[in-house]
Amino acid sequence: MSESDSQKVDLRSEIPRFKEATPPPAFGEFIENMRRLQDLAVCIDAPEEVYLAAQQKTAELAELLAPYAAREGQGPANRSMQLPGRGSLLMPPWRIEKFDAESVVARGMLRRYHLGGGGVAHGGVLPLIFDDNFGNVVFAANRPISRTAYLHVNYRKVTPLNVPLVIEGRVDRMEGRKTFITARLTEEDGTLLADGEGLMVELLPGQP
Repeated sequence: MSESDSQKVDLRSEIPRFKEATPPPAFGEFIENMRRLQDLAVCIDAPEEVYLAAQQKTAELAELLAPYAAREGQGPANRSMQLPGRGSLLMPPWRIEKFDAESVVARGMLRRYHLGGGGVAHGGVLPLIFDDNFGNVVFAANRPISRTAYLHVNYRKVTPLNVPLVIEGRVDRMEGRKTFITARLTEEDGTLLADGEGLMVELLPGQP
């Protein structure tokens, strides 16, 4: 097996219940700087020499980090509950402020990286926010590990950037392996931006 093959990660495996990670402060600072780079990467208009310099620096960064690639559930990304977005660049940098069997509430903003057009968020970002909330609702309700079987989002208004937003989801009902969830995305004053519903289905033993 080549060195590159040994570093490959199997992405199709049973979903584990992660243990919370407590990374050093430098990890949180690193993730925030990476978010700043994402915001800049989608909006800069620079001369070629700037892109060439940035390309060299990002290549050096990739080389620095590559030896530390870890399997799912081992690295602190997505397991650092104290960090915005759990320390995952995939997730918008929101913080969970309520997490119990009644409901899961998260609060945060969408940034330039999430721009769709006309100064507002890309519509595709909202299903990601809802889906993440649904997964947290299942976990908070102490339901078995589940996958999304159905997700529907109603867009009520355009979603602004750089404005505090709140999403709250709760279990609507349970039927055997099925957990039905509803959620609302609002501005801080309660203005409804979107609402959604979803079906989460418990995985069978060995099912990826």
